[in-house]
Amino acid sequence: MLSLWLDFILFQLLLSYVRTEWPPPKLSNIQLLGLFPDSSNTSQPTVLSVHSNAMFKAAIILSQQYNITIEGQFIGYQSVKTGGKVITALGNTCSFISSSNIVGIVGPALSAESNYISPFAAQVGIPIISYASTYPGLSDRNTYPSFYRTVPSDNIAALAIAKLFMKFNWTSCIIIYQNDEFGSGGAQAISETFRNNNLSVINMIAFDINTHSIRGDLKSLLTESSTRIVILWASTNYASLVLEYALQSDVLGPQFTWILSANIPLETFNNTFYEKLNGMLIIEPVVGSVVNEPINTTLLNEAYRIWQQYEPESFPGINNVSFYALFAFDSTWLLIQSLKQLCSIHNNTNNNYSSCTEFIGNSFCFNRSFVNSNSFYNIINNIQYLGVSGSIQFTKNITDRISGIYYVSRNIQLFSNGLRSVPVLVWSYTDDWILHSSTSVIVWPGNSLITPSGYASLAGVYLRIAVTEAAPFTMVTQITDSSGQIQTKLIGYVPELIELLRVKMGFIPIITLVVNQTFNDIVNSVANNAYDMFVAQTTITATRRQKVAFSSSIFDNSLRVLIRKESNNNVDLFSYLTPFSTQLWITLLGACVYAAFLICLLERQQNPALQNKSTISLISMSMWYSIGTIVGYGVDFHVVTACGRILTVGLYILSLVCVAAYTANLASDLTISKSQDIIDGIDDIKNGKIAFSRVGILVGSSLEDYYLREISGGNKNFHPMGTKQEVYDDLLNHIIDASIMDAGIAEYITSNIYCNLTVVGTDFERSAFGIVYQKLWQYEQILDINILSLRESGSLDTLKRKWFQATFCSQSSDLSQAMTLVSMSGLFFTFGIISIIALVFFIWKERFHIRKYIGHLIYPNKSEFK
Repeated sequence: MLSLWLDFILFQLLLSYVRTEWPPPKLSNIQLLGLFPDSSNTSQPTVLSVHSNAMFKAAIILSQQYNITIEGQFIGYQSVKTGGKVITALGNTCSFISSSNIVGIVGPALSAESNYISPFAAQVGIPIISYASTYPGLSDRNTYPSFYRTVPSDNIAALAIAKLFMKFNWTSCIIIYQNDEFGSGGAQAISETFRNNNLSVINMIAFDINTHSIRGDLKSLLTESSTRIVILWASTNYASLVLEYALQSDVLGPQFTWILSANIPLETFNNTFYEKLNGMLIIEPVVGSVVNEPINTTLLNEAYRIWQQYEPESFPGINNVSFYALFAFDSTWLLIQSLKQLCSIHNNTNNNYSSCTEFIGNSFCFNRSFVNSNSFYNIINNIQYLGVSGSIQFTKNITDRISGIYYVSRNIQLFSNGLRSVPVLVWSYTDDWILHSSTSVIVWPGNSLITPSGYASLAGVYLRIAVTEAAPFTMVTQITDSSGQIQTKLIGYVPELIELLRVKMGFIPIITLVVNQTFNDIVNSVANNAYDMFVAQTTITATRRQKVAFSSSIFDNSLRVLIRKESNNNVDLFSYLTPFSTQLWITLLGACVYAAFLICLLERQQNPALQNKSTISLISMSMWYSIGTIVGYGVDFHVVTACGRILTVGLYILSLVCVAAYTANLASDLTISKSQDIIDGIDDIKNGKIAFSRVGILVGSSLEDYYLREISGGNKNFHPMGTKQEVYDDLLNHIIDASIMDAGIAEYITSNIYCNLTVVGTDFERSAFGIVYQKLWQYEQILDINILSLRESGSLDTLKRKWFQATFCSQSSDLSQAMTLVSMSGLFFTFGIISIIALVFFIWKERFHIRKYIGHLIYPNKSEFK
């Protein structure tokens, strides 16, 4: 029994090593050359090379089975394994072109090889159609006139990746690339495409394919970056090496999301790392059948039949064939169909019986030239048919195919029996990224179903936060805890903002109240890593941006001029006369006299009120009428003549305008006199209305920067202040007359704390407050997003209303708008003078009666006073 079992095992082993040989190439003068990347003596051939070679041969044999002949001959082939070396590929190509009638080249697979063989093929005049070279530079038709490719260019791959980022709202990434044409070309294409779509590449890290090492410390390069999306642009073998480095540095899942440009052999990784690999994405070009687009299934099935017939041991099953193998079949079939059309047209239009595949020159490869090369290129540029990968169509402007381009995104998912690469998304020009099927589910790193944000998370991170005291942004208060102990607590706009951000992002704040330091000093401390953040009313300026970075605005700011309220002790007894100028008063008096003269002249004879009057009485009555009419009061007699009435109309018109103008100007003058301040705004400071030494400025602040830049021209001629409290005290103590202050703080303290201080003029120098952190801080993106979220949700507006709209001082009686006795004292003084004049006139008029009355009082019994 044992011997039978051993015989069976031996038979199976022998069977596994039996290889069915492909039929030898037909002896033909018309051959295609296939270039494949494996080495001829390799013991571990790659899927790319084996599958592509098989489909290349299948296409040639299928053309023979379809009886496709060129001038009566079947198309033959030559197959070369280049070993991935440019010189080997170029040497073998030259050798076969010299010894065989090679009319077209399928391949090579590597971009580095295509860069050298394509110019050589152009020299000979034969087309070269690659199935795997994706280097973007190969798209230039002027540089590579004979080059074509059925695989999509990296420019298209970069566009598909950019669309993937936009689908998941990612904004930045890090690119790790192999340092050859394929890697650098892909990285450059992604970078340019991202820039055109407002996405950013934070860093580009090279993997040296010669030393098999990362240039730089991978862990620090990734963890110190703000993004958590990594694009690995490398071929399968190099991608596996990079992932080994990433596993050693612990920079895979769940903290980073990796996107690969090639499939990797998952079985080569230790199962202890499966959780780290879980959730990665793979982006690769696919054929039309994957996205439910039409393909030529007849050709495909026939090709698979031939493959299984001649090399069944390498056939992986129809669902596991490399897509690059299908691109290789279409490259070969494109040459076959184009060559068929070329010779058909040639034989129908030429009577000299020359061969459609004729070469001129000697046999040496560099001296040979295909006669009908231009016609051959034109046919390829205009041919259109359905291939096994999808629609095949080219244009004369670029070397890339312009139809049948699709990509799939595979998701590495962890199952009970190991890791599997599951297709989850598909992309095309028409549909963008859509689910591969209705049941497709993306598993993200950390075995999560929630799409990662794409930037560094602050959850659980300790942050050293510096704050500074300034009402109402940050204020210190005393509270009594549950045990009866008095504790110091920070309240205000900034502490509540920090708490809102903590709740949203999950960091652990370590808050330090900084005293006796200027804002610039604290900014320097952040730059020197003494603190992680500085949260205060810190103005974003160009000078500070040279040292640190700022978040989005947490408070929109401007500047105001702060002064003390001044009481007006100057009494102007005749301020009520100021609405009219002296000339106008004199003119108005002249008008009264003139009108009185006319009244006397026009009414004296016919008006009873003026008849039989003395000259003085007549003049007085006329003046009385004139003044009374002008001021709008009226008099106790009326004009009776038509001329007098006409004159009265003129006086009414004069009254209407003068009284209205006087009333308006008087109200304005009295209001201005009440609100008279030492200066009216920033322009008065600039113009030197007060001495510059009487202007208090906080040293080491953005206010000092503004003063030096806009007012003094760099001259520190101001009164230096150390703290805001010094500013308030020195204003109240008349040490300084004005100061420049942030609008929010100035309005708050004048409305709630120092009611005898005020702001004047309009606000100026609009700016914004931002949170300060180090440049290239890895958490800047998530911080900005959450600040913008608070702004959009109205949380910042709610904080502002809570801390800045209190108006304690508005309830003070000092703010009454009523006129004071002092402002109207001149009017009462004038009234008193007039009343005294009236009294004197009365005494003069009644002087005889008064004298007699006084005499009786003094001498009651003397008859001489009767």
